[in-house]
Amino acid sequence: MALLEFKLPKNLTKALKITTYSPKRQQVRVLKKLLKKARFTEFGQKYRFDELLLEKNPTRKFQEFVPTYNYNKIYEEWWHKTLEGKPDICWPGVIKYFALSSGTSEAASKYIPITKDIIRSNKTTMVRHFLTLTGYQDIPVKSIGKGWLMLGGTTDLQKGPTYYAGDLSGISATKVPFWFQPFYKPGKVISKTKDWNLKLDKIVEEAPNWDIGFVVGVPAWIQMVMEKIIERYNLKSIHDVWPNLAFFVHGGVAFEPYKKGFERLLAKPLTYIETYLASEGFIAYQDKQYNKGMRLVTGNNIFFEFVPFDDQNFDSDGNMVPGARVLLLSEVEEGKDYAILLSTNAGTWRYLIGDTVRFLDKQRAEIVITGRTKHFLSLVGEHLSVDNMNKAVNLVAKELNLSIPEYTVAGEPHGSFFAHHWYVACDEHVDKALLCRRIDETLKDLNDDYAVERDSALKDVFLDVLPEGKFMEFLKHKGKVGGQHKFPRVLKGKLLQEWREFLKTGA
Repeated sequence: MALLEFKLPKNLTKALKITTYSPKRQQVRVLKKLLKKARFTEFGQKYRFDELLLEKNPTRKFQEFVPTYNYNKIYEEWWHKTLEGKPDICWPGVIKYFALSSGTSEAASKYIPITKDIIRSNKTTMVRHFLTLTGYQDIPVKSIGKGWLMLGGTTDLQKGPTYYAGDLSGISATKVPFWFQPFYKPGKVISKTKDWNLKLDKIVEEAPNWDIGFVVGVPAWIQMVMEKIIERYNLKSIHDVWPNLAFFVHGGVAFEPYKKGFERLLAKPLTYIETYLASEGFIAYQDKQYNKGMRLVTGNNIFFEFVPFDDQNFDSDGNMVPGARVLLLSEVEEGKDYAILLSTNAGTWRYLIGDTVRFLDKQRAEIVITGRTKHFLSLVGEHLSVDNMNKAVNLVAKELNLSIPEYTVAGEPHGSFFAHHWYVACDEHVDKALLCRRIDETLKDLNDDYAVERDSALKDVFLDVLPEGKFMEFLKHKGKVGGQHKFPRVLKGKLLQEWREFLKTGA
């Protein structure tokens, strides 16, 4: 079996040992481990970690002693010191790497600390995830030992006074373990290329020389690479050049909207594997072949808390309100949406990462990502989530036999009331009025609040159909090409103004 050809280092093999503790007990152990390691830092001293460690179960005291943070608050109070090269602020030692993370909703980049400890934890989780493939059914086992094309950011990182900064994917690629290097593509030289278009050209050039079993990355960019390869070599499908391609590992964005267009490039089905790897840590992964959800990584240096994503805990702009209700993993309920707070071995403490999730199976700690705290529409109480939007677009696309890989929605004034304006990517002939009507009707079926407001203050829905390339051009215009960059499903504020201006001028 190809998988068994891997010889893992002894220290990593030891780290991979899976305990039989329940997620609740795992989380208590994780918190104690984090508190113990950070107790002599400035943060640990201020918030009395030594005192917390005297508790058999320190979770409640931890919530009592330590405040919650968003990025601006933790940066202004703590993380700016780590950028100045000061040691032992929120985690022991000097922070040598920072992941630049802004998504597409923020103007300025966020500097998320990346420590040696969290890099090690991410590698451990990655291998644990990889080993779950042994339980998959009806997969070409020989493909497991083939190459992995990992389409990420440049490894030529920005150099600061005491640190390096870049995409998490670029930082991770510089730390590829020696035992994985023979499988890693596009390799060190191409990975160092800063110019995204030049990097893609080099990948296309080298594609026939590789035997790829896995492709890893954001769906839109992986699809673009495969299209370029097929066009360059006049192929019928990507399997003409990579016959052993069997797996697509994706995350960070719902794959369903891309699936129809993606599968047109294939000669045989792929096994799709979802992961949840954020700049702040490796949060969850799909551990069973046909599961809809992903299992939280509860036993590897991430302590989770959850804030019900509702009007009582978040304002209309998606900001967590003072005194918001914060729950432990053991207190969540299935079928409800929660924002996530993380505490990790990168010096991230009770940190709101901005994603929302829903529990499918509390016992297994199994979740799906439902959106972003900032990416929702509730102009008049319609409470329209990204999950609602994704489902509506997917259902209507299947109904009308369309491929809709990208879309975004904005709220806007409409007379004395309001309207939603959809921008939909579709390269096929489409009846715009029909598409708009069916999305609106489907959302009414999915969301009772939306249905009520469509008969009240939400007076209309508008829809424009654009080429898929227009969405990619805007990301390039914003300097957000490749790697982990994805198009936001909801546009607000300055970004919405820039989008409208871009559509007017084309640049």
